[in-house]
Amino acid sequence: MQCVNCGVDVVAGSAFCASCGKPAIAGQAVPMTSSLPPNVAGLLCYVAGLISGIVFLVMDPYKRNHFVRFHAFQSIFLNVAWVGLYLVLGIAFAILPGALWSVNLMVHSLLSLAVFLVWLLLMYKAYGNERFKLPVIGELAERQAQQTDSAPHASA
Repeated sequence: MQCVNCGVDVVAGSAFCASCGKPAIAGQAVPMTSSLPPNVAGLLCYVAGLISGIVFLVMDPYKRNHFVRFHAFQSIFLNVAWVGLYLVLGIAFAILPGALWSVNLMVHSLLSLAVFLVWLLLMYKAYGNERFKLPVIGELAERQAQQTDSAPHASA
């Protein structure tokens, strides 16, 4: 069961939500009917990369779900790193002589294939409710998701 106000899981039989402190309706939480399960939301964080990651970071109740936030941050960081790597390689190969054009094509093709396979793996792992961390990016995403957890919630 999920809290009606903030979307956080509520212990069955609790009169109040442990996250936002607001009372549950008639002492019970209302089941979530209109939102996606966390594993599907985690998968969708990767679908459109940077854009879908940002969307899930600002949408209720996903922005309060640690699992979804982790995958959203990892998706954002992966896409930023990917774009940065492509820019660096593009500049490097623009400077190099034209004779290395075939090397440029091969490197870009292999890099594109590798990033595509990592993208598929991350979506598969998120759908399987796994928090698969990429070596550097995953640790950054975990730290960022935890910082958001410890941030005080604004009360209305």
